[in-house]
Amino acid sequence: MQISQKTLIVIVGPTAIGKTALAIKLAQFYQSEIISADSRQFFQEMHIGTAKPSTEELATAPHHFINSHSVKTFFSTGDFEVQALQLMDELFKKHNVMIMVGGSGLYIDAVCKGLDDLPEIDLNIREALNEKLAAEGIESIKKQLQELDPEYYEKVDQSNPQRMIRGLEVVLSSGEKLSSFLTSNKKERPFQIIKIGLNMDRALLYDRINHRVDLMIEAGLLEEARSLLPHRQYNALNTVGYSELFDYFDGKTDLTSAVSMIKQNTRRFAKRQLTWFRRDEKTAWFEPNQVDDIIQYLNSSI
Repeated sequence: MQISQKTLIVIVGPTAIGKTALAIKLAQFYQSEIISADSRQFFQEMHIGTAKPSTEELATAPHHFINSHSVKTFFSTGDFEVQALQLMDELFKKHNVMIMVGGSGLYIDAVCKGLDDLPEIDLNIREALNEKLAAEGIESIKKQLQELDPEYYEKVDQSNPQRMIRGLEVVLSSGEKLSSFLTSNKKERPFQIIKIGLNMDRALLYDRINHRVDLMIEAGLLEEARSLLPHRQYNALNTVGYSELFDYFDGKTDLTSAVSMIKQNTRRFAKRQLTWFRRDEKTAWFEPNQVDDIIQYLNSSI
């Protein structure tokens, strides 16, 4: 197949939909490499709870940004934009097609559209918000963010207090919503971008999510979360699958309820992911089993 320009294929969709499996099939078909845009799979210490590709899957095609950082390292969306573009500049010297896959919409937007420079943050506001979180809990932070920046509230991981505080500190410091900085001028990229979205019947997706959580528990998620207790202060661990088990370890809930909350929060997260990705009208949507149709669509687009 004659490929006239460098092309980045981006696979998006909710958690547990089958994005990794499709990315591997496409990487093999185009003899290419995979860039992960999953903000939790970057971290070396988090395995079971982030549903990383297995050792066997990683061996089928070169993967990047899997186990690339420690939870102790602050790795921002802007850092990912810079590092991913630098990496792609090198990889496009070897490949005409690259595959990016992940469910972190902000990180995908950073590569595809670019991020605006965010305003200076008043550190006193950041400190006050963290004190509010400690004193009043996450619900207080959620309510304030929903009032001040409802657009960002709908997109953000609402189980991650630091992500929500980030939205609040921007609007309280600058008077401008964080969402307004994320949706302005699109930066030009030196490659074509084709987006493939995966979706399926909502009930089936939720069944897959519930089953995946059960498999994670069987695989040792409880023990993994316990081993990460000494690192729980790091932002990377303020996330679904770990926060609920930390509450269990703290005696705030029982194990059955904690597992039930992981399922519920993951389903809510999947719903927000779909809301985010559906904003892009250029995304072509398929069901996970339509691999032949996806390749046919890609070949006609490339």
